Amino acid sequence: MGTPGPFSFYESAAMGIEIASFILFAAAMVGTPGPANMLILAASASFGFWRALPFIAGVVLGMQFVIWPMGLGLMALTQRFPLGFDTLKWVSVAYIFWLAYKILGARLYAGVVQAPPSFLSGLAVHPLNPKAWAMTIAAFTSFVSPGTAPLKATLAIALGFFAVQSVLQPLWGYGGQFIAARLAGRPAEKTLMWGLAGLTLASVLFVLVKGD
Repeated sequence: MGTPGPFSFYESAAMGIEIASFILFAAAMVGTPGPANMLILAASASFGFWRALPFIAGVVLGMQFVIWPMGLGLMALTQRFPLGFDTLKWVSVAYIFWLAYKILGARLYAGVVQAPPSFLSGLAVHPLNPKAWAMTIAAFTSFVSPGTAPLKATLAIALGFFAVQSVLQPLWGYGGQFIAARLAGRPAEKTLMWGLAGLTLASVLFVLVKGD
């Protein structure tokens, strides 16, 4: 018998979680347009991939600040106090709208001197991103078997999202740099930024409408 690979070890350590289905779900959620990916793309387009990399790392790590509180009890708490959850949701929406407004004024990098968004700015994106909360709730409610220990389930979900994000979200950064190299200083530049802002807002509104 061969030595079990990392995925086999992960799967055996996460009994009670539908790992294969969850990874496919996470890839679909992380890889499709949403506030975080639009911000990553815009940051890389404006400053270049390497200068935006700390922001991207912050975005990836910041998802953990959604997953762990949710998995260790916030879901049960918000069911008891729905008004508090609704308040958090609309504060999050307002923050994403503000980020979309900032995208409108951004320009693709061309020797820019202003500082790119920081690692700390990236950390705040997912905790204030309705899509992140929605897909985390879906992960716990759809792929975790009843009776699974909360710590075990949370660890599996956290590691799964981290692995998928570490691959897919930097690709959005590369995409931003690729676009910038072709559109910087051209008339299509402004159209691109309006498009990114619009997709950011649309992704939030889609989650809200679907949730209702």
